[in-house]
Parts: sequence; structure tokens; C-alpha cells
Amino acid sequence: MEALFNVVPILLILFAVYIAVVLLRRSRQVSAAWTRGITAQARCVRSYTTTSGGGNNTVRTTLHHVYEFTTGDGRVIRFDEEGGPSTTVEGDIVTVHYLPERPERATAKVPAQGKLAASTGGAMLFLAVFIAFAVFLMVTWNSDGSMP
Repeated sequence: MEALFNVVPILLILFAVYIAVVLLRRSRQVSAAWTRGITAQARCVRSYTTTSGGGNNTVRTTLHHVYEFTTGDGRVIRFDEEGGPSTTVEGDIVTVHYLPERPERATAKVPAQGKLAASTGGAMLFLAVFIAFAVFLMVTWNSDGSMP
């Protein structure tokens, strides 16, 4: 039973670190596309929503857009991006930013470095508090075997 009180927090910490790495990687990709990338005109070829939750949980709906554009060297790239504006509908033309070496990681989001930094920073702060709480629980359980 004691192992359970160590394994569960460690798994939670590993999960939080994984989420942090994924968020930081995508944030870096978007920032690089905005600052060092090039632009192209893309067409929204599809928009759809996904839902999660339900039952006793809050239902969360996420809007996705599928964009298609042609790179400078003639390749046709299609990518899916979540969280775009609800005013973009199929057939709309938008500007996308991408790095020439990674056009499949393009973004149609309007450049907003401050907003990107704030949202990434907020998520990292939340994950840091989550990890600190998991460490606190492990230390507390292992100090004398009782919870505070």
C-alpha cells in the first residue's frame, strides 16, 4: 500500500511534465513561425467541433479548422488547428505562418507574442503548482505515514 502512495504521485508528476513539454514545444513552434517564418494564403477547407466531458462533468467544445495552402516550392500542405476564430468558415482565405523546413506545423493564428507568452506561462505555473502539490503529498506520506 505504501508503494501506491509513491507510484501515483510519481505518475501524476510524469504526466504533468509530459504536458509541459508538449505545451512548450507547440509554443516555440508557433513563435518561430511568427518571427522567422514566411506567410502564405490558405483556404479553410473544413471546420468542425469536438466535445469532451458530459455526464457529471462540464461539456467542453473545441472548434477546429482545416487549412490548405501551397508552399513556395509548390507542395500542397493541409493542417488542422484548434482554437481558431468562430468567424472563419469553409472557403475563407486566411494568412498562415510557417517555417519553410516544417510547413506542416503552420499556424493560422494572428501573431500575438504577448498572448502566447501569457497563456504558456499560466499553463506552466499551473503545472508547477500541481507538481509541487504531488511532491508535498509524497513527502508528507513518507515522513510519518499519515496525512496532514
